[in-house]
Amino acid sequence: MLKRFLKNEDGATAIEYGLIAALIGVAIIVAVGSVGDSLNDTFNNASSELDTANQ
Repeated sequence: MLKRFLKNEDGATAIEYGLIAALIGVAIIVAVGSVGDSLNDTFNNASSELDTANQ
């Protein structure tokens, strides 16, 4: 029973999958944040140009 317990790697595999999922989540958050800032700048520039064209 002890040998079987020591050879069991199910917990380690679950932890590895959890770490991979966490890293993917962090990458997605960073990418969305970066794109969000860029998109916000683009819309602000477009708004400024439209305000200038209206005057």
